[in-house]
Amino acid sequence: MSLRRQDYDYLIKLLLIGDSGVGKSCLLLRFSEDSFTSSFITTIGIDFKIKKILIDNKWIKLQIWDTAGQERFRTITSAYYRGAMGILLVYDVTDESSFNNIRNWMRNIEQHASDNVNKVLVGNKCDMDESKRRVPYSQGQALADEFGIQFFETSAKSNIKVDEVFQSIAKDVMLRLRDSQTDSPSAGSGSGNVHLSSTTASAKQSKGCC
Repeated sequence: MSLRRQDYDYLIKLLLIGDSGVGKSCLLLRFSEDSFTSSFITTIGIDFKIKKILIDNKWIKLQIWDTAGQERFRTITSAYYRGAMGILLVYDVTDESSFNNIRNWMRNIEQHASDNVNKVLVGNKCDMDESKRRVPYSQGQALADEFGIQFFETSAKSNIKVDEVFQSIAKDVMLRLRDSQTDSPSAGSGSGNVHLSSTTASAKQSKGCC
């Protein structure tokens, strides 16, 4: 019996992290299903989506994990850092504390993720009225420069630069995997990646708008 041909060139696991309410689930929903809901759902534990994209004539299967931002769930989500190939650190441009906590999230990455994991900083809700903004673009860019990573401001609601963020980090991971394939032929093929059961995916409960 012939084996079914693999329908992607790279399997890449991405992780969304950041404080609760910054819009991680909304970003994931906008990217994966091109939809938005004003009735925001709080992630309890872990949830994930799968989407295939084409970059440089290569099909990439993205397995995107959305983590809970609440402190009591961080012991759960820390286990998911280890298999991550790319991490999106998300804050809310109208919530200065969520921006300040990015340094804490970066420390979690340093403690739990692999040393070569790709990272990107995302300032979400950039569509909000400027009177509500608490974190200037320049401040986000300065922090990204300090960490040596890319920076995007996005809006899941208005669909501003959401695709660009995921495309950018997916391409960075793909290039890193491609460069490492000489030493490890299985890199990016999916055979060495962490596969986590969807039975651990989140329960949901209603909350305010993201």
